[in-house]
Amino acid sequence: MGTKKDPLYEKKVREQYDQWVAYSRGHLEQMDKVLPKPRVDLRETLAERGISRREFIKWTSATTALLMLPPLFKPLVAQAAEQFSRLPVVWLHFAECTGCSEAFLRTSYPNVDSVLLDTISLEYHETLMAAAGDQAEQNLQKCLTDFAGKFICVIEGALPQGLDGNYLRLGPKGKTGIEIGKEVASKAAAVVCIGACSSFGNVQAAKPNPTDAAGVGEVLGIRTVNIAGCPPNPINFVGTLLHFLMFGGLPALDGLGRPVWAYGARIHSYCERRPHYDAAEFVEEWGDEGATKGWCLYKMGCKGPYTFANCGKVRFNDAVSWPIMGGHGCMGCTEPAFWDTMAPLEKPIDDKTLGGGEKTVDTIGMALLGATAAGIAAHAGVTAYKHMRQDDRDETSPKE
Repeated sequence: MGTKKDPLYEKKVREQYDQWVAYSRGHLEQMDKVLPKPRVDLRETLAERGISRREFIKWTSATTALLMLPPLFKPLVAQAAEQFSRLPVVWLHFAECTGCSEAFLRTSYPNVDSVLLDTISLEYHETLMAAAGDQAEQNLQKCLTDFAGKFICVIEGALPQGLDGNYLRLGPKGKTGIEIGKEVASKAAAVVCIGACSSFGNVQAAKPNPTDAAGVGEVLGIRTVNIAGCPPNPINFVGTLLHFLMFGGLPALDGLGRPVWAYGARIHSYCERRPHYDAAEFVEEWGDEGATKGWCLYKMGCKGPYTFANCGKVRFNDAVSWPIMGGHGCMGCTEPAFWDTMAPLEKPIDDKTLGGGEKTVDTIGMALLGATAAGIAAHAGVTAYKHMRQDDRDETSPKE
């Protein structure tokens, strides 16, 4: 039996959404004034890559849904995409394997996400830039001066704290990784940790952790957006920057600093093999009958019930596949200390009762999540409200 809708409530919700849309539109207009001039025209670039306007509109709809925003925001997502190449980015490398940059670079089929990443304004990236030595240092300092408070600091790799912080001495002045991180992060509009290393330490922080490595936010004592994964899906990075362009603030984060829209649900919840888990149909060994039938990989060490990520939704390799679909269990790479807590990777965490692990992770997950998917739009509204209040104070308070 259906419930009668409250017209007054619906009116208030609509008015609230309209306010958020109006704020986002105003913020994008302001960003259009303060960001550097565009180096490329997105529409022309999409046409050159063979991406039609119809495909771009479909991408806009899909991305709006992925960010858990109402359909009202579709035009604003498109507008933010047009500003994407104008947002200055300083990309730092610390203790890592450069696998996240590789994932960032390797796209084989042209789509809107790959075009955005191809046109991103990388002001500093030690692996990709042609400059070296003094010239590279000058480029970094120029960016910190010209775009202070406007650029996004992206950090790849953990920060070792051993030897009194003397690891990772880089550049002509021999600054340590911690010194460089503090300097750049202090002048950035936001700090995005890309990959499990910068987010949580990853393999560098695995026991016995001889260099005392840890995640960037923990070492520097700052708030970071953690795009976890080894490597993470580039779409999660693109979505985070789009949110920043639209609202001037960070997306809703869980208790581990990960965007809830990307890491708010467990791999297990949306896995195409989940029906086999519920039916107790498991692969017992590689190549057996269950493996050929696509049964659940839990007994083969799949950590999907313990892992929060959207891998099964967005997939990898141009959305073609993902590890579980390819026949290998999830290794839990979006979770802290997964090298220690998820090991051994070829065995389930709870060998005694298959259901026990799921019940445990339900409890853990509720404690870790700082927000729910239903609160994403509300968070955007809070971000907008804070900025509007700040704008009001700026206009009414006396100038010093």
